[in-house]
Amino acid sequence: MKSRIIHDQPPPVPGRSGFRDWVRRHRLPSFFVLAFALSWWAWPLQALGISQEPGFVPAGPVLSAVIVLAVTEGRAGLRELGGRLLRWRVGWVWYAAALGLPLAVITTTTWANVALFGAPAPDLAALSWSSVALLFAIRLVNPMDGPVGEEPAWRAYAVPRLQATRSPLVSAAILGVLVALWHLPTMVIPGESLIGLPTTFLITFVYVWLFNRSGGSLLLVLLFHVTQGTITLGNIGFTGADVVRMEWLGFAAWTLVAAAVLLFDRKAWLAAPGGQR
Repeated sequence: MKSRIIHDQPPPVPGRSGFRDWVRRHRLPSFFVLAFALSWWAWPLQALGISQEPGFVPAGPVLSAVIVLAVTEGRAGLRELGGRLLRWRVGWVWYAAALGLPLAVITTTTWANVALFGAPAPDLAALSWSSVALLFAIRLVNPMDGPVGEEPAWRAYAVPRLQATRSPLVSAAILGVLVALWHLPTMVIPGESLIGLPTTFLITFVYVWLFNRSGGSLLLVLLFHVTQGTITLGNIGFTGADVVRMEWLGFAAWTLVAAAVLLFDRKAWLAAPGGQR
């Protein structure tokens, strides 16, 4: 008589599969809540004087994206996210946009501040361009800085999933509000201005436009973000009221850029490009 072989199965872990299924059903809400929690956790403690830790963690969004992907899609999802960083075969015009738009904004606002409002002209000869190049390289790989902490998350993870059921225009508006709110703790840093929040909202449209037009390339939006913050108002030499004016001029400039990509490339906002998830 043949004996029956009984295969012992490990008992299910209570709550584990239920939690994973819930995250799979609510991927974007889980991602955004976790991104805020991981970035903001020390802010209330710092505000109350309980902790001396930095009140804002820029790596929160990318950590959130990795965690949610690991839970919901596993290695395939993580490979897909990493693969976007290697999407470098895009037209030269998009490299020109990624590098040129931030440089054009800082150049035109600096000119306006000097020529129209009498701010002291920056001494570019005294600027250490080797230091600028080194800062650019560091910001490309530093997860505790904005570009690496944000772009794999806001753009490479969130944008394709927002656009799965929404137009790029609606997706950019939703993301712009959330990213602007996420930056709220940075407004308590000395020298920062609340005008940075609406500027962040507006520039999100430019990021989404560049991401979609470059075929979902994480590399292009990463270069855009790194370029945007490498030449700062401090190393140009502005101080005091001139810095505040530059922030308002920057808001005006990015308003014009966002309006331009919305008005002159209207087809880009109607439907997500092919290949977006």
